[in-house]
Amino acid sequence: MVGVESRPVTLERDLQRLTEANLDVVFGLQLVSSEFTSSNLRIDTLAIDPESNSFVIIEYKRDKSSSVIDQGFSYLSRMLNNKAEFILECNEKLGRSLKRDDIDWSQARVMFLAASFSVHQLGAINFRDLPIELWEVTLYDNDTILYEQIEASGDSSSIKTVSKNKQIESVTKEVKKYTEEDIINERGSGKARELYQRLKEKILLIDQNLVVHPTKTYISLQMPGNWRNIIGINFRKDRLVVDFLRAQPKDFKDPEGKLIYRETSFKNFHQHISSIDIDSTQDIDYTTFLIKQQYDHFLKDHRK
Repeated sequence: MVGVESRPVTLERDLQRLTEANLDVVFGLQLVSSEFTSSNLRIDTLAIDPESNSFVIIEYKRDKSSSVIDQGFSYLSRMLNNKAEFILECNEKLGRSLKRDDIDWSQARVMFLAASFSVHQLGAINFRDLPIELWEVTLYDNDTILYEQIEASGDSSSIKTVSKNKQIESVTKEVKKYTEEDIINERGSGKARELYQRLKEKILLIDQNLVVHPTKTYISLQMPGNWRNIIGINFRKDRLVVDFLRAQPKDFKDPEGKLIYRETSFKNFHQHISSIDIDSTQDIDYTTFLIKQQYDHFLKDHRK
């Protein structure tokens, strides 16, 4: 067996070009603009997350001495103070007619991409609600590129409790990175929480590497290494509603006919969505049966 050697990313522009060409495949994002300038602040890559309808700012770093916290919040602050410019850029580049309220500003985030980060930069992201992500990128001789997110280590505090920076305080009033616990505690009753934990255990038996991704209103499950949501789990008073994204009932073997197509899904969310209710633990095995089909469908598409 011949090993594949890694090689350094020599130019930020090369990394930017590769990333922008594969934004949808790697991160599930849509490119809005390259080298976008707003109020004398240049943004390497401006993208939009179609799942949350929120802006994502991507920066490519070589400087290991700069603060990712200060830089990240500076970008977010400029964006929140110049919303009209971002909306206009998105509408012009993508041919859309978005208004300010169509964007979920609370889920905006900044992604820093680099070959490596300093110990100081890595330690700076250990906050549970930080809307800043660090991604290490490795290029290989066979033209493969690996993006790996650096996760915060251990239990982390809130950035709000430790920072007295006015800019950070201002941004965190509007932008929030949601955790799984946030959604469970804010939206789930005792019964719904129990149903969720049991369903999650079953889903992770399908693939333990599935990524739990909390959003503002629901918890989604993403394909590992693909970053596309395959299902969304919504909490109701005493039940769960599981949404199968980019899917119609005809795509499944559903002998009990439990999947319901959401008639306005394509109009409102630009994708087909089908749903199933979980009212009791007896519904979990059947729902898992459908989720396995959804997983297999996405896995097949990803391998094409």
